[in-house]
Amino acid sequence: MKAQITLLTLAALPWFGFGADVTGTWKAEFDSQIGLQKYTYTLKQDGTNLTGKANSEVNDRNREAELKEGKVDGDKISFVEMLNFQGNDIRITYTGTISTNELKLTREVGTFAKEDIVAKRDGAAQTAAASGQRRPGGRGGFGGPITLGPDDKPAFPPVPEGFDKARDGIARGKIEMVEYDSKSVGNKRKALVYTPPGYSPDTTYPVLYLLHGIGGDEEEWRRGGHPEIILDNLIADKKVVPMIIVMPNGRAQPNDRAGTNAMGTAPAFAKFDQDLLKDLIPFIASKYSVKADRESRALAGLSMGGGQSLNFGLGNLDTFAWVGGFSSAPNTKRPAELVPDPEATTKQLKLLYISCGNKDGLIRMSQGVHAYLKEKNVPHIWHVDEHAHDFQHWKKGLYQFSQLIFKPNAK
Repeated sequence: MKAQITLLTLAALPWFGFGADVTGTWKAEFDSQIGLQKYTYTLKQDGTNLTGKANSEVNDRNREAELKEGKVDGDKISFVEMLNFQGNDIRITYTGTISTNELKLTREVGTFAKEDIVAKRDGAAQTAAASGQRRPGGRGGFGGPITLGPDDKPAFPPVPEGFDKARDGIARGKIEMVEYDSKSVGNKRKALVYTPPGYSPDTTYPVLYLLHGIGGDEEEWRRGGHPEIILDNLIADKKVVPMIIVMPNGRAQPNDRAGTNAMGTAPAFAKFDQDLLKDLIPFIASKYSVKADRESRALAGLSMGGGQSLNFGLGNLDTFAWVGGFSSAPNTKRPAELVPDPEATTKQLKLLYISCGNKDGLIRMSQGVHAYLKEKNVPHIWHVDEHAHDFQHWKKGLYQFSQLIFKPNAK
């Protein structure tokens, strides 16, 4: 896959009392929603201008692009990388500073993801590797390095065997595909809907909106997690409030299939809140017998959908009182953006559930949210189990989360 990349404003280094030239080779490794990315930047500085090339590798695919828009302002740097996916341009911006042999950069992929990365001058990177130091972005399962702290432990005992296996002799709910008009996207869209055993229009039900990952669609949860089986079992055991589960497609664009290049659809995930709030929720209310108050509405998801759930759920607490992110991906907003007013959030939230596996290279995203919430005294659940970035974790996340929601005194 070839992509056009525009890059860079890199600043003069304040070495030896004067600005040093950043001409040379710089290397960076960092985790992203599509896996570990390895970059080599070959830079040439001319005054405040910078040119060069970027060579990148991800998932055994390589590309090369010219670096453009390079500027230098003291020890400050900024640059832009343009990626062309399926005819759509995605603007990636980098801003940061230069220190001895390092470029410390914040990388923003449109409105989809934000992460901090470090590029090292080639000789310095080799020296660090030779001395046995861990390089930034080194692999730790899917994503990047994994460093666990004292808070990174299970909040619940192990789930029982067979929690996700269909049982004989119990009532079963119904699962169906529905189609709704989306004015936000401009066409008809699909969602998979689970209704609990004994569903009746004479009863009103709370609703959980359950979101998928970057490579999935409205069928991903059923294929990999079977929420209908998990909920049937829990309802039979009287461990959950009977609820409706809506599994939409979180890719808010006319062609909402992942295709061969799921990353190219990333901007559509950032726009899904409009479809969710303005089109899907009203449709579900018109078709099913649902409770309309915020305390009867929950939002949760896995990976990319976990990031969406935190972004959209915490950003719309007048709509959702229960929010869950299972191994949330780098599309998750920074903690201070998610919860800018900790006191107001605490008053509105009924439950905030965050979980990740201790073998998941994306655990840093969730660790950062947990640390901020703990610092600001925002009540939440932080659960870390033994899994990686996979459905073993996500199924168990749903199992635990569903038993907590729509119940009083959940905090």
